[in-house]
Amino acid sequence: MNSLISKAFSAVKKDNRPALLTYTVAGDNTKKKSLEILKSISNYADICELGFPHNTPIADGGQIQTSAYRAIKNGIKINDVFSIAKNFKKIKKNKPIILMGYYNMIYQYNENKFLERCKKSKVDGLIVVDLPYPENKSFASKCKKKGINFIQLISPTTSQIRLKKIIRDSHDMIYYISMLSTTGGKLKVSPKKILEKYNKIKKQNKSKNVVIGFGITEKTIQPLKKADGLVVGSAICKEISKSIEKRQNAVTNVTNIVKRLRNKIQ
Repeated sequence: MNSLISKAFSAVKKDNRPALLTYTVAGDNTKKKSLEILKSISNYADICELGFPHNTPIADGGQIQTSAYRAIKNGIKINDVFSIAKNFKKIKKNKPIILMGYYNMIYQYNENKFLERCKKSKVDGLIVVDLPYPENKSFASKCKKKGINFIQLISPTTSQIRLKKIIRDSHDMIYYISMLSTTGGKLKVSPKKILEKYNKIKKQNKSKNVVIGFGITEKTIQPLKKADGLVVGSAICKEISKSIEKRQNAVTNVTNIVKRLRNKIQ
């Protein structure tokens, strides 16, 4: 797939640095503010992930759960997520956007209808946390036909046999979960150990981009900058929470964090 996602990775490789991927929850803390944050941080992020607010998360830690709770409390629905994505792409048409959420929401919405809305909203990719390989093969195939990247997940416990199959069936990007934890947890594994596992994945996969997520903060991002890309989510959601508590400008504060993260991997 010659997608905006693959183009983003090609561009950063020319700069000899990893891609910076940011994660925010759609509608946190309002639909308008969420869009403002997304537009602002995209000046420093290479790819933006936008999460569906969800009240029964599997992988999300406390910071992201708090963001999702605020969004749900403010009445954010699936159609609002598509609206935020669509409005973002009107201004940032060349910036890749990935929606991240859970399959039960897609199932209830209807797979085909969901993908049609993704297409109309110019969504570039999907991460569906609770739809693992090989159960995701049918849906991933539907995504590919629509020109939407279905992003496969790999964990530290993924076997070599399973890894080969996932890489074979993946699209332009693979997400490596750095540790057995929910998001936002303290990095339990040294960056050196994470990169050792990451390099084993890359040896089997020369053409597809692999990003590392979970436990990535301002303190841990620099030692991991040999990866194709690094995902930061909980640290951003935490800053939104702090800004709301202190009645400060969340757009400015979150943008400053993303700018600092970008500087650390230049």
